[in-house]
Amino acid sequence: MIRVADKTLTWYDGMTVSDVLKELADSHPYAVVRINETYVSRPNFDKTAIPDGAEIFLIPMIAGG
Repeated sequence: MIRVADKTLTWYDGMTVSDVLKELADSHPYAVVRINETYVSRPNFDKTAIPDGAEIFLIPMIAGG
């Protein structure tokens, strides 16, 4: 099992950040996610595996001026 915000998802071997976002059906353009204490940027979402028991934080893009 993994935890994303207030949701718990079933973990499977080979699960990536992109897989998690698809399961959540979240179309927000996250720039970065944090897996436990490791930060992963968007270009690496498809190739970054999620470990079982991970806690994932979704970090949105923020624009400013």
